[in-house]
Amino acid sequence: MNIAIVGMGIAGSYLSSMLNQEHQVSGFDRLPKENFDAVCAWGTSKAGIAKFAKNCGLNFEDYITFTGKEMLVEVNGEMVDIDLMGLCCFDKIRFINDMANGIDIKFGKHVSKNTLNDDYDMVVDSTGLTRPLLPRVKEDLLIPCMQYKVKYNNPPFDDFYIKPFPGLSGYFWYFPLGGGFFHIGAGDYYQRHNDEISNFLKKYPGEVVKKNGRPVRVSPPSLCEPFYEGKVVGVGESIGTVYPILGEGIIPSLQCADLLLGNLNDMPNYRKRVLEEFKIYSLVYKIIKSKIAGKFNVTLNFPSLWSIYRYMKKREDRYGMNIRMKKMLKIVVDS
Repeated sequence: MNIAIVGMGIAGSYLSSMLNQEHQVSGFDRLPKENFDAVCAWGTSKAGIAKFAKNCGLNFEDYITFTGKEMLVEVNGEMVDIDLMGLCCFDKIRFINDMANGIDIKFGKHVSKNTLNDDYDMVVDSTGLTRPLLPRVKEDLLIPCMQYKVKYNNPPFDDFYIKPFPGLSGYFWYFPLGGGFFHIGAGDYYQRHNDEISNFLKKYPGEVVKKNGRPVRVSPPSLCEPFYEGKVVGVGESIGTVYPILGEGIIPSLQCADLLLGNLNDMPNYRKRVLEEFKIYSLVYKIIKSKIAGKFNVTLNFPSLWSIYRYMKKREDRYGMNIRMKKMLKIVVDS
C-alpha cells in the first residue's frame, strides 16, 4: 500500500519505521524540522518502551539521559515518595528521528482533509491534538500546558518531582534530563499552570533555554470516535490515548500504533481492540471529571479506584514505579 502518515511524533515515526518494511510510506509534519518538538516531559519507563525501540532496530538504552530512583509528589504541603522501577528521561527528539530515519518526510507541511485522499491508499492521522483529518471530538477535555527547558548549576531537586493542582485538575512537573537540564512545566484545566511555573522559577531561578506550550487531550478513546473515516485512520493522542491521571501519552501511543499494525486491513477490529486496550482510561477519566467538578466521593468511587490500582499494580514495570494503594489514595483524595 501507499501510506501517508500525518504527524511525525512518537506514534507516526514508529509507524513509519514498521510500515516501511512492506509498504511505501510518506511522512508529513506541520512543524519545520528545526522547530520539531512538543509539550512532553520526556519521561517514560525502560521496560515499557524498550520493545518498541527493538522493533525499529534500536537499543533504547542508547537514548536514556537520566534514570530516577524516587519521585516526590507534593500534596497539600506534604511529600509522598514513590519508589521508581525504571522511570527515566530520554532524548525523545533523537529517538523519533532515528525511528523515522530513511523515511521521506515533508516538514512544515500543513495537511487538510482533502489534500491526500486521492494520492494514498491509507492516510494515518497521528497529529495528536489537532486531528485535522477526522471529525471533531464532541466531548473533548483539553488541559492547557506550558513547559520550560531549564539549566541549573544547583538544581532544587535531584530526582522527579510533581505537584498536583487542587481538584486534580492537572499538575506541575519537574523532570531531570541529565547534564544539568530539566523540563519544568505544568498543565491545569483552570489555567493556573503559568503562575505555578512562574512561582517555581522565582523561588528556584535557572537559565531558561527553551519553552513551548499547547493543550493535551485527556478524553479517552471511548469519547474520541470515529477512529477512522474513509481512507483516514487515527492513532495515538488523536483518538485519545493519553492516560488521563498522568498525562502520559508516549507508551500508549506506541501501543495504539501496534494495534493499527495488526489490523491494517480490518478497521472494525482495530476499533474494537483500541476500545478494549484502553477501557481503563474511561474509568480514570470519570474520576478526573468528578474531581474537577467537585463531586468526588471516596466511598462511592472506591470500586473504580480499586480497579485502577489493580490495573496499574499489574503493570508496575510498564509504569516504571512501585504502585501502592495507600499512596495512590492520598494523592487522588487529598489533591
